[in-house]
Amino acid sequence: MEKSLDKAIKPTDLRGILEYVPMFRGHVFIIALDGSLVAHDMFPDVLLDIAVLRSLNIKVVLVHGIGHQLQALASARDTVISNPHGEGATDQTTLELATEASAAVNLQIIRGLTKNKLRCAATNAVRGKQIGIIQGIDQQLSGDVDKLDTSLISQLLENHTVPVVSPIAFDRDGGSLRLNSDLLAAELADRLDASKLIYLGTQDGLQIDGEAVKNLPVAKLERLLEKDSKQIPDRTLSKARYSASAVRAGTPRAHLLDGRVFGALLNEIFDKVGVGTMVYGNEYESIRSAVETDAHSIHNITRNGVQTESLRERSLDEILSGISNFLVYEIDGSIVGCLQLLDHENGKIIEIGSVYVQSFYQQKGVGRRLIEYASSLAAERGVSTVIALSTRAADFFIKVCGFREGSVEDLPQARMESYQNEGRRSKILLKNI
Repeated sequence: MEKSLDKAIKPTDLRGILEYVPMFRGHVFIIALDGSLVAHDMFPDVLLDIAVLRSLNIKVVLVHGIGHQLQALASARDTVISNPHGEGATDQTTLELATEASAAVNLQIIRGLTKNKLRCAATNAVRGKQIGIIQGIDQQLSGDVDKLDTSLISQLLENHTVPVVSPIAFDRDGGSLRLNSDLLAAELADRLDASKLIYLGTQDGLQIDGEAVKNLPVAKLERLLEKDSKQIPDRTLSKARYSASAVRAGTPRAHLLDGRVFGALLNEIFDKVGVGTMVYGNEYESIRSAVETDAHSIHNITRNGVQTESLRERSLDEILSGISNFLVYEIDGSIVGCLQLLDHENGKIIEIGSVYVQSFYQQKGVGRRLIEYASSLAAERGVSTVIALSTRAADFFIKVCGFREGSVEDLPQARMESYQNEGRRSKILLKNI
């Protein structure tokens, strides 16, 4: 039965969606489809959402599981299987049924993608190897990833084709092995430099001790997996583990979603709140509040912005007096970017100012991350709108960071007066958070 959202994306929300399009255009998303979701009545809607992603020039790689189908085959044939979900030993009987289940799922996915006018291809891009013996137990025909033909997958993506990757792989000698599809998806995310790893199943995201979690830093998830993994339901434990390993390896975001929810995939990607669980890297650990000893570095960084008329000139003393309002972005102990948060009307309105990144680190996401972090701090303070004034970087604020152009009337009274006195004629930019 279809699950619904109280807040789902509507045609009127397209303006909000469009702010993400430049951000994700040309990026690779790895989407892992649980076998139980493939068998669900909502699966055609999931494929339609994937077609939407492709229409936005997002490169999609699909990895599918087979646990549900494997269990159904075993039940229909009254056969005992050794490993229903790819998390243990696989005997010959189980492998034969798994191969049959994989072929059926592959066919279903390719048929559905074709109905949505998408080019797709089943691949043999994964070479497997036997896991061997773990804690004294022979894993038999269960496999691990030996080699990924990323050039083949990349070529398919460049040719606007959706690769469909099966959890049945072949070893060097052509022998069949069963792989854990969660593991396979994480490996692909790492090797293809994916922006997102998305697990779509039939569970309500990631629950910890019975409570759904929206956002989870990878360090916190790792601690939980190490010390108290029993708080995580068995059916999502594998996805939690490989989400953590993928993010730790460099994938910026991993998402766990309930694909039975109508529009879950699009809402998770294009809505600021999302509908599932997002595991994220500790990139914000590079961002911290500035201290007095940072004032000289901030002054030196912003001096270049002053010379190009991107920033208003601020003396060292002025920076020192307002140092508590600055954020800095630090790489290898050096400050490479900064930003200032200014309160207006007793904290009801927050202005983002003095945004500058050293030239070497421009076009690498530093400025965007600073603004995202500043926006999250503003949201924590209960602020619904942030403002920014810019003479040279309006396109960056609008196209990359999701701001819109406003007018002088949108400024608080005190800021309106200072704006008119400055005479810089900066563009006024707004963003709802």
